[in-house]
Amino acid sequence: MSTAPDTPDTQASPLYVRSVAKAFAVLKAFDAGHRSMSLSEIAQSVGMTKSAAQRFTYTLGALGLLYQDPASRRWQLTPRTLDIGATYLATDSLIEQATPYLVELNHRCGESVNLSRPDGLDMVFVARFTSHSRAFVHMPVGTRIPMFCTASGRAYLSSLSPTRAAEFIQASILHAFTTHTLTEADDVLTQVAESGPRGFATAAEEFYLGDLNIAAPIMAADGRALGAVNVSCPTSRWTLERMALEIAPLLVETVRQISGGPSARLRQQNNR
Repeated sequence: MSTAPDTPDTQASPLYVRSVAKAFAVLKAFDAGHRSMSLSEIAQSVGMTKSAAQRFTYTLGALGLLYQDPASRRWQLTPRTLDIGATYLATDSLIEQATPYLVELNHRCGESVNLSRPDGLDMVFVARFTSHSRAFVHMPVGTRIPMFCTASGRAYLSSLSPTRAAEFIQASILHAFTTHTLTEADDVLTQVAESGPRGFATAAEEFYLGDLNIAAPIMAADGRALGAVNVSCPTSRWTLERMALEIAPLLVETVRQISGGPSARLRQQNNR
């Protein structure tokens, strides 16, 4: 379930509403590094004039999506921006189908279990059940992780044809997040190719230092991957070899149960 990107082709369509795209661009300009911004900073970040930024922030403020601090005059997101995401989480049939199995896997292995969905070149966390012990990485629902260097992404890519998987990797920016990140396309594709026959993918400290991951794809009845389930473990408690031995069988059984559930079949029908 990968959404269509905002490309020059889509922007050229008479159906494309640029003002809507710009409004979302203003909202997306806020992130962990930009929790609040002045009007000038918003204009520079989005690439619009200050007067245009003023109109968009005023409208978004009137809709309750942005708030301007009276003293600093800086803008920030409001809790209302969560509404669309919360509605998605409440209505996605795969999340509903997978949750009991994810809870059971979390209970049995004691480590963080995540459900992610593909979007562009990333996987997006749509459900998360944290470790029973201390979790050292904060990755809330909605977190985006690149496909090329994460177990979830490689699990999803392993369900595609080799040609299609290579297209995803070639389109990705192979950035080194840690000293362990594989940044050569051939090395990444080798990892993806090995994941299919094995039934699960792996990634060792490639996105976060100290974080080990294994993941397996959730498959629809027609053979398409709907998403992936991953288990995240710290290097302080686990090795990748031990995870493959003790957790991987539980993970593979979990995705098999989810893949055979009614929501997977429903998703297939809805996408015909």
